[in-house]
Amino acid sequence: MTRITDTRREGATGSGAGGQERISSGQLAGAGGGQVEGEQAGAARKAGPGSGRTEAKQAGAARMAEAPPALEVNGVTKAFFHRRRETLVLDQVSLKVEPQEFVSIVGPSGCGKSTLFHIIGGLEQPDAGTVSMNGKTVTGQRGEISYMPQQPALFPWRTIEDNVLLAGELKGEPRAEARAAARHWLDKVGLGGFERAYPHMLSGGMQQRAAFLRALLAPQELMLLDEPFSALDALTRSEMQRWLLELWEENRRSVLFITHNIEEALLLSSRIYVFSGRPGSVLHTVEVPFPRPRREEITESPEFLQLKRQLSQWMREEQAKAAKTAKTAKTAKTAKTAK
Repeated sequence: MTRITDTRREGATGSGAGGQERISSGQLAGAGGGQVEGEQAGAARKAGPGSGRTEAKQAGAARMAEAPPALEVNGVTKAFFHRRRETLVLDQVSLKVEPQEFVSIVGPSGCGKSTLFHIIGGLEQPDAGTVSMNGKTVTGQRGEISYMPQQPALFPWRTIEDNVLLAGELKGEPRAEARAAARHWLDKVGLGGFERAYPHMLSGGMQQRAAFLRALLAPQELMLLDEPFSALDALTRSEMQRWLLELWEENRRSVLFITHNIEEALLLSSRIYVFSGRPGSVLHTVEVPFPRPRREEITESPEFLQLKRQLSQWMREEQAKAAKTAKTAKTAKTAKTAK
């Protein structure tokens, strides 16, 4: 069952957290939701001998639930000042990533997603709120996360192998051990034979794989991925999504992922936070119901398509609000200049 939490902001600026409403997938999909739940219950009764494996997985999940979140953002607010004018970028943002969980953020352009990443990574200080990792407050501290930006950002003077080796160097691993690990992973992601190549010799998708490996092999447990596939063509992007799914299933790092692509978020994530337009705040929290391991075929399922339509509608509404606000501000500025 899909759970959606609707967080309503109080007042025009969203300065407080409103009530929360939980909506089931049955309510989203109409009367057919009851049939889906009935089929799921029937499947559980028929599980037979395989149910032991399910119970073991549930026990493991229960142990993980007792651990503190890999990341917890609580009430983060941030404003920037330009020419003595204040622009509120983030307003009371709260979210979390559990250990070994893949979480995505979607929202309109300019809603403060990248600013939030900078705050989590310690590059910016929030005006209010805290950032915690594994139960420890780390607000403003650097070096707590591994980060992959929109562009690969590989060092052009280093070979692909040496770029990936950077993670081992940061860990202080012996050179031979780090090189062996780098070559193992390069082979695993289809970059075997390109160890001595330089970044400019590789395609965009291959560069992204190398950049992802560098982040994956870094010592930090939490990975922040800032629209890593946005610059790729549709075919390469689809290939990279499949590749990331398989690699994450094997490695299970804690991930916070920014994307504008709703289908991508639903395919990859366990939970999705839907941001409002500026100032950014969490409007909805969607628990993605699809079991893992996932395959592309789920993108054609009725529940997937229903969730995609719902998230798309929210995004369109926020984009329309942002456009209206920008138009109003421009009109006011023009009127002031005319005076």
